Amino acid sequence: MRQLTGGVSVVTAGRGKDISGMTVTSVSSLSVDPPALIVSVNRNASSWPLVQRYGFFGVNILTSDQIDVAERFAGKDGLKGAERFAGAEWTTRASGVPLLVGALAAIDCEVEEIVERHSHAILIGRVLDLQLSTRTAALAYWQGQYVAIDRDEDAVRLAEVSLPPPRAARY
Repeated sequence: MRQLTGGVSVVTAGRGKDISGMTVTSVSSLSVDPPALIVSVNRNASSWPLVQRYGFFGVNILTSDQIDVAERFAGKDGLKGAERFAGAEWTTRASGVPLLVGALAAIDCEVEEIVERHSHAILIGRVLDLQLSTRTAALAYWQGQYVAIDRDEDAVRLAEVSLPPPRAARY
């Protein structure tokens, strides 16, 4: 598993009609062997009791064209719980947690440990299943705005600005 940091993700929890989710920007890989993630969750979020009850969660890393999903799960339109899932296609894997079809990555996780500190809980999740999209542009949140980060296009730009200029040959 590659390093997963930053970007915009929707963390989902629950089963059947007892589901909820939230938009987060705090997802990171913990280890490759075994594959595990770290997610920070506000303990006042509606998804928190579902993570505790069922012991599973999904991490859906959004593509640049999924701003509507990010905003819906951030609560911008006032929808809560299962209502937030309308308008997108969802599937389930081993845990039964909803995973977003077409996400850059949809990751099914089992809770291994919960560390509660202050207003948040740090979830350590063992990856049960991983579905990857062929899309290359991720959704990020930078200085109060959503931005697209494209692996192919932005890699070229980064290479142009990060490589030192060629030195003149000495004879």
